[in-house]
Amino acid sequence: MSASEFDTPGALVAPPAEDVVRFEVRDHIVTISLNRPQARNAVDAAMALGLEAAVDRLEADPELRVGVLTATPPVFCAGADLKEIGAGRRDKLRTVRGGFAGFVARERTKPIIVAVEGPALAGGTEICLAADLVVASTAATFGIPEVKRGLVAAAGGLFRLPRRLPRNIAMEMVLTGEPIDATRASELGWVNRLTAPGEALTAATELAALIAANAPVAVRASKRVIDSAATVDDVECWRLSEGAMTEAMSSADMREGIAAFVERRQPKWSGR
Repeated sequence: MSASEFDTPGALVAPPAEDVVRFEVRDHIVTISLNRPQARNAVDAAMALGLEAAVDRLEADPELRVGVLTATPPVFCAGADLKEIGAGRRDKLRTVRGGFAGFVARERTKPIIVAVEGPALAGGTEICLAADLVVASTAATFGIPEVKRGLVAAAGGLFRLPRRLPRNIAMEMVLTGEPIDATRASELGWVNRLTAPGEALTAATELAALIAANAPVAVRASKRVIDSAATVDDVECWRLSEGAMTEAMSSADMREGIAAFVERRQPKWSGR
């Protein structure tokens, strides 16, 4: 979906190229912000590289435990910048490890929550599908309208959407290209927290804090098993679960968790 389809009177000023993805740390949580509001946060090459770099920083820093991915209003993300597609630069919107937007195919050990205000369409929805949890305001919408432009949702939408929603609902969204609103997505179990307009980021940060308060080793191990469960059988899931427990039981986090419980204090996690 191109940015022009969301144009409203009054042009917004473009941010510097190096600022198209913002990275802000508070405590153990990083807020990553898509920042091309003048283009309705459509993904260009700079944004793809910037988002991948932001995830790299989250993964590499042992002090960071959870990411919140948001965007400068009024649109979460309009998907790929169709001007780039039309100019034959589709490959520039992908990275080797991250795929589209440097994100949808990126392997991660730490959870990322999306905080959605306004439309998340085409690749914007596919970014949300690649995240671990979704917080959205009632002003948010989700859709993959690629068929309306002679395209297909090749950034994960065609297989991830029917994993998140009932198959028939996903099929309707794909074949008609029509969106659903966040209230409907919440009713169908895709949205974790539904908020009033303007409150999605606050709610997502609160959810991130609940996760960040837990043992990092156990969180990462648990996420790994859940991520694998969609594509392996129960025999493998049992093996992975046992491996996760072994990892947690041998960690300094586990020893600290038990000591804190016995001593009736808050644990001080090392992430090891």
